[in-house]
Amino acid sequence: MPSTPQALQTLPPATSQALRGLGENLAIARVRRRESQRTWAKRLGISVPTLIRMERGDPGVSVGIYATALWLMGRVAALPALAAPAEDKGALESEVRGAVKRRAVRSAASVEARLARGAQPKKKAKS
Repeated sequence: MPSTPQALQTLPPATSQALRGLGENLAIARVRRRESQRTWAKRLGISVPTLIRMERGDPGVSVGIYATALWLMGRVAALPALAAPAEDKGALESEVRGAVKRRAVRSAASVEARLARGAQPKKKAKS
């Protein structure tokens, strides 16, 4: 039996909890559709033990299997939004911090000089 990757052994608690919640929701969706584990596993192309692991939120189950289960529910289109750049608060905060640092580098004299240049009328091009 292959060893468990280090990344799966050291999951943050919030990640484990989210996967358990996803697994529980997938199990509820299956039950609401009145599908047996055997039938649902066959539709997913997996074994019943793998389905049980997925419904428990096992992080070792392939993301492709989770995605296929979402597809069976008609929810696969929601996957890309999970990592949408517009929702990436960490990157936004990093960009703002970088902009603040770049802004802070400019001296007051530099800012005044730019403002003074902007106030002067533009020269007309020679014809």
